[in-house]
Amino acid sequence: MTRSLYSIPKLLFSGVAFSLCGLLWQSLPFAVFGAEVYMPESDPLVLRKLEQWQDLKFGLLMHWGPYSQWGIVESWSICSEDEPWCRRKIADYEAYKRQYVALKNSFNPVRFDPEKWARAAKAAGMRYVVFTTKHHDGFCMFDTKTTDYKITDPACPFSVNTRSNVTREIFRAFRQEGLWTGAYFSKPDWHSEYYWWPNFATPDRNVNYKIARYPERWRRFVEFTHTQINELMSDYGPVDILWLDGGWVNKESLGQDIHIDEMAAAARAKQPGLIVVDRAVPGVHQDYLTPENQVPAEALPYPWESCIISGGGWAWTPDRKYLSARKTIQMLVDIVAKGGNLLLNVGPGPDGDWDPEAYELLAQVGQWLKLNGEAIYGTRAVKPYKAGKLAFTSAKKAPNGLLTYYAIYLPVENEVKMPAKVVIPVREFNAKTRFSLLDGKTFLKFESSDEGPVLTIPSEAAAKPNCEHAWVIRMEKAE
Repeated sequence: MTRSLYSIPKLLFSGVAFSLCGLLWQSLPFAVFGAEVYMPESDPLVLRKLEQWQDLKFGLLMHWGPYSQWGIVESWSICSEDEPWCRRKIADYEAYKRQYVALKNSFNPVRFDPEKWARAAKAAGMRYVVFTTKHHDGFCMFDTKTTDYKITDPACPFSVNTRSNVTREIFRAFRQEGLWTGAYFSKPDWHSEYYWWPNFATPDRNVNYKIARYPERWRRFVEFTHTQINELMSDYGPVDILWLDGGWVNKESLGQDIHIDEMAAAARAKQPGLIVVDRAVPGVHQDYLTPENQVPAEALPYPWESCIISGGGWAWTPDRKYLSARKTIQMLVDIVAKGGNLLLNVGPGPDGDWDPEAYELLAQVGQWLKLNGEAIYGTRAVKPYKAGKLAFTSAKKAPNGLLTYYAIYLPVENEVKMPAKVVIPVREFNAKTRFSLLDGKTFLKFESSDEGPVLTIPSEAAAKPNCEHAWVIRMEKAE
């Protein structure tokens, strides 16, 4: 249940404040919205952690592995599905796969500097990181004992580097900057003989043998997977999020039962309150939903996060073009206004660094958030969410006894001045409501109209806004 700007006075005098999901998803055994099913957790530690996670709003996703050397889509070119976005460079599949696997033998990201990334992410206003510890190809970016297909294997030239266990180094660097850490982990593993058995061809992304006929082989794959998860939860410090990809691996799909209940319980025994995101698999272990590379058209009344590519593909590609700062900032505002978080992906290059354009983009977003973060962090969705060029958020708590809302004006391309008048689409309001710009000094006069209060923006403030890309109006009223 959400607060509504359409009934501010009723809320003010009742003294009742509602969060976006608090009364809805915590009280229902499951909820269905459109094609999505959300089934909330019952563990109080997880629920508390989810509430904290919803305050963070902005995170970093990084897809990185040996495939970055070729500048191709991560993993998918070794899958036999016919997709135009992952064509192989040679026609011989077996020869191509051998060359792909051999990328381990030349992977040497000597410019790897996780502290540089962590500083840039913090300056950008990001509050958490999710790193690809293992993608579908099975290459481990951590020092697992289960396979030699890993960055720390002696055959990989980077293994001699003192920081070769890059997952540990990344988590440590980001924690030192105060960010949460999340482990992306692929449930399917196309390198494991217990998933893709060399005895058979590999027609698609799924396990390539009948589990009912070879249950012992599948049991060993489950054990292999649980062991890797246990390593990540045991040897890499505090982990906040376990972000499981490869949603086709679930017991309803060809019997690919990964024993997620046992996996989650064991992980939380090591990491109490751990948020588990079993992506695209309806159930209690999908603690939040993850629309991929899209922003929902409407507000969603459960925890969710849009994972979005900042430029090129998920993995590094040459000559990638990045989003503009304006588009990124306005996308963040759009997502937050609808109750979600933005997880923005940056793909490190084969040398172990980001493109200069990625650093520049994050720096510009950080400049905006430094001035306007009050309207983003720790907020919740509030009706009407968006109206025209305005997006709305609500402070979760009432600072100094004031109920506080924000109207964020989203200028179109080449719009550099604020309008002289801004109409807030509120049907009811109190004459003592106080409106101001989020510059700490400009209070706004207003007059009533049938559409809502009409705010007058002083000419000097309108001509020279305190920031670019989006402008924030604060609305305050005593409870």
